[in-house]
Amino acid sequence: MIKKSLLVFLFSVICFGVKAQQIDRYNPDTLMTVTIDSAININSHRLNAQDFIDAVLADTSFYKAFRDMKRYGFTAENRIYTYDKKNRVNGKIYRKIRHSNSGKKHKVQYLAKQDSGALYKKNGKYQMYTVEMFDYIFMNAYQSDFMQGPALPGGDGSKNAGYKSKLKTLIFRPGVKVKGIPFISGKTEIFSKDMRQFYNYQFARGKYLDTIPVYRFKVTRKPSTAPGDVVINEMTTIFDTRTFQILGRYIDMKFNNLLFEFNVQMNIEMNTFGGELLPVKISYQGNWDIPFKKEERASFLILHKDYTPLRP
Repeated sequence: MIKKSLLVFLFSVICFGVKAQQIDRYNPDTLMTVTIDSAININSHRLNAQDFIDAVLADTSFYKAFRDMKRYGFTAENRIYTYDKKNRVNGKIYRKIRHSNSGKKHKVQYLAKQDSGALYKKNGKYQMYTVEMFDYIFMNAYQSDFMQGPALPGGDGSKNAGYKSKLKTLIFRPGVKVKGIPFISGKTEIFSKDMRQFYNYQFARGKYLDTIPVYRFKVTRKPSTAPGDVVINEMTTIFDTRTFQILGRYIDMKFNNLLFEFNVQMNIEMNTFGGELLPVKISYQGNWDIPFKKEERASFLILHKDYTPLRP
């Protein structure tokens, strides 16, 4: 139970491609899409820190963007890498997939499919729970129950539904408390009165994809904060300055106690197609270790492109 709850947490934070402290090994995500011009005094822009916090906590655009994928055809390129204890690549998965609909039936066309390394158990399931969660969230998101249900996450009362409910909440409502994750739940609520004391806020302006003017709202752990007091070392959110629409988030997390240890960075970027915001890049780099379980080290990069509206 701890294993699943923890992995749900590690996979469930939305973030953005502004690199922070990366794990020292091969990183498939080399696409830098944000250029920062300068730090700013947000008061001169008639804004304050609470405006950004309120926008983060109230935002539903990420959930809507993933739900809206089902109304589009698109091409997905998925790359997964697994690593040994010396951070050498020991497994690779590559998929290039065209998603479309034929009538009401979802159609998947594999344009490329390559595997190498020890990725699967004898029963055909993935060796790593990390890869299994990746497969659930992203490779099947277009047609899975990940996309179904109400806008506010919920479950049917079963254990798996409970894990998926936590997953949805952590992905689409960052900064709120999520019950059921041992020793961590309250520490995800970084804007609460108890947690604010541990963080600094920084603001800057820049460009996304060379043309879109953006604000960068960065929440970082204060240097004086003890590592055990926080789980999230950094959360960066990118806003379109013209609309205050959130285009992406980056999160850097690290935690270590007697029950488990993890070190994770993750990001998601979105862009507008025909007036609708849709996911274009998702990346993850992380390690986690639980006593009596095999340590897992993995990274992935997902790129979505060629979105085309599907006919009714």
